[in-house]
Amino acid sequence: MPHALVESAPAKVNLTLRVLGRRADGYHDIESLVAFADVGDRVALTPGDALTLAVVGPGAAQTGAETDNLVVKAARALATRVPALRAGAFRLEKGLPVAAGLGGGSADAAAALRLLAQSNQLAPDDPRLRDAARATGADVPVCLDPRPRVMRGIGEILSAPLRLPRLHALLVNPGVAVPTKLVFSGWRPSANPIRALDTTADFSALPKMQSEEQLLDWLASEANDLEAPAIALEPAIAVVLASLRAAAGCRLARMSGSGATCFALFSSGAETAAVAKNLRAQFPDWWSSETVLG
Repeated sequence: MPHALVESAPAKVNLTLRVLGRRADGYHDIESLVAFADVGDRVALTPGDALTLAVVGPGAAQTGAETDNLVVKAARALATRVPALRAGAFRLEKGLPVAAGLGGGSADAAAALRLLAQSNQLAPDDPRLRDAARATGADVPVCLDPRPRVMRGIGEILSAPLRLPRLHALLVNPGVAVPTKLVFSGWRPSANPIRALDTTADFSALPKMQSEEQLLDWLASEANDLEAPAIALEPAIAVVLASLRAAAGCRLARMSGSGATCFALFSSGAETAAVAKNLRAQFPDWWSSETVLG
């Protein structure tokens, strides 16, 4: 029997997110600085002829039908581009919450593409992998090589990888799912909390940042434009943000992506762990995870 190949699928965190406007095709142009956590899902592939998927773990019940899973969609998208692609049996260990603003499904799909590349002797930079990623979902391309970057367009335009100072973070989800489409449909330009005369963020300083303090100062000048419409759909997000911002040692708290997961940044792992312990005691139904972003 062939041995299973395994890839991690790290959570994607939108440290900033600007919505620049609605496009003619109904999508929205964005700009976002993303980083990746050291927590996430795990995807395994046992090479074989038939394409199958088994989902296990705490989030398995929320992943929906197999045919709708992005792991299957990614495999099929690559199969249309690579003749005689050999697939196999996928096993997804789902630890991240679903529809949570962490790009969990996209990270799973990207991990599946990396596994298929390994098992089919495709180079990591094979353009067919990127094409399949774009065909699968807007967040899949950035998850294909999970390193900090700036995303533009609908997520398909990526900067070169950035070397950012690592950040101690606590991820918190109140146990609600907010559909991305509904959040974007509630966005209005007038609701943007931060907007000067410029319409795009200045990312030019990021490659030169050497310290956590510099990065935190820059992040404080930005925002997530989807926070307001997400909170309008799920007020529990506001409760999470208020709890995090009131926590001892919190340097910055913000929603990730289209929600409902929020993150808080701290100066040390010890501070992060202390706040996580207190929040779990106060809100035992919330999902939370201590992590390092980088």
